[in-house]
Amino acid sequence: MAGSVWRHRWVAVAVAWLVAILGALVVMVVPERHEARARIYVDTQTVLRPMMVGLAFQPDIDQQVRMLGRTLISRPNVERLVNNPTVGLEKVEPSKVDSQIETLMKTIKVEQTGGNNLYAISYRDTNGERAQRLVEALVSMFMESGIDSKRKDSADASRFIDEQIKSYETKLTESENRLKEFKLKNMNVAATQTQDFFGRIQSMTDEVNRLKVQLSAAERSRDAIRRDLEGEDPQLPMGAASAVSMTPDLDERILALKRQLDDMERRYTENHPDVKTTRRMITELEQNRRAELDRLRAENPKRRTAATNPVYQRLRNNLSDAEANVASLRGQLEAQAARLEEIRSQANRVPQAEAELAQMNRDYEILRRNYDQLVQRREAASLGVKIDQTASMADFRIIEPPRMLPAPVFPSRIQMAAGVMLLSMVIGVAVAYAMTLVNPTFASERELREFTKRPVLGSLTKIEDPRERDQLRQDRMKLAGVMGLFLLANVGWMAWISMRAAT
Repeated sequence: MAGSVWRHRWVAVAVAWLVAILGALVVMVVPERHEARARIYVDTQTVLRPMMVGLAFQPDIDQQVRMLGRTLISRPNVERLVNNPTVGLEKVEPSKVDSQIETLMKTIKVEQTGGNNLYAISYRDTNGERAQRLVEALVSMFMESGIDSKRKDSADASRFIDEQIKSYETKLTESENRLKEFKLKNMNVAATQTQDFFGRIQSMTDEVNRLKVQLSAAERSRDAIRRDLEGEDPQLPMGAASAVSMTPDLDERILALKRQLDDMERRYTENHPDVKTTRRMITELEQNRRAELDRLRAENPKRRTAATNPVYQRLRNNLSDAEANVASLRGQLEAQAARLEEIRSQANRVPQAEAELAQMNRDYEILRRNYDQLVQRREAASLGVKIDQTASMADFRIIEPPRMLPAPVFPSRIQMAAGVMLLSMVIGVAVAYAMTLVNPTFASERELREFTKRPVLGSLTKIEDPRERDQLRQDRMKLAGVMGLFLLANVGWMAWISMRAAT
């Protein structure tokens, strides 16, 4: 490939020179573009803002600032820039004004950089001073816009809330009057509003059924106690009755001493002093019990006629309690059944009255809740308007004032000149290679065989002549000189462009 291109080297040099000359003319004609830039920071974290939390209505300042940044490059704002004589934009025909506005809307850039509230405004133009004036106008527009509209929005919101409050006051008065007239008209059936009619009937029916079940259970329990009482003898045998009912203290002491004696007999012998002492005490207590029983019988000979059986006495007490419980449950059941019948007798009036009253109460509560919320928001909006009139909730700070960048934006004339030089050499080589494709030559048998896909029958050897070598050397020197002149011309051309841009 290199040998084939070498055969068309002078064509490549001519094409490179031609492309370089044409590219230089284009570089001279195409104007450079300059960029003007500014950066603004919007501080929304003021001291007043957290102090007013819960007291005044505070819109989302961060969201408003973001929306302001997105809508800065809107058609009305760009029209103001076009009509602003200070900016100095070119005057175009009325038919091309829309096209000019669309172009400006695409070329002006407003971007968030380094944070949520840090904005960069940039614009590129062939006239750097005009680009800087346009950025200055955008910065002023960004800082001034939103303040007046925000105050106007607050005033409009307060006025709207006042109108709604007056409307709700009228509705509340009408609702209160309707509620009062209804209660006066349905006073007899309006005493039970805590639960709906059918719910009360179901609840009272369940209560009546529960009382019936309890009464039935209490009556069965009473009958069972009565049967047990009839089968129990009220009197105990004489000895047992006396022991149980006449000398309980002596019986308990004797029983305790007998337990101690049983325990001692398991541990000691019959002759142990403690065992003998305990036996003597038990004998003395039994004698005292017999003497006490004789004394009591002598004092009250009719004592044996009373019921001495403790089981009989306990059953009789239980029967009295059961009778009282049955009477109580029967009274509760009768009272609850009477209330149930009374409510059922109002079945034609109560549900309708309750439904109407519930609807009136629901409507009134909705109106009152909305009215209270509107009053609270009116106070918050009023305080917000005062805050807007006295202090700003956001502070606009110019981090980087509008300025024109010292160097033209890409591509500058020097960059375009370097690109033209490289492009001309590439095009020259490409043309030489294209000529080899149109009129191919082969430097070896292998290249010919691969190209034709046929076998090569033979080849001839060329014997180089010294005069041909000298001529080839001279051609190389000429090519080097021409290419050196090409590079020198391009370097000089770029140096001239650089000096001109510096001045």
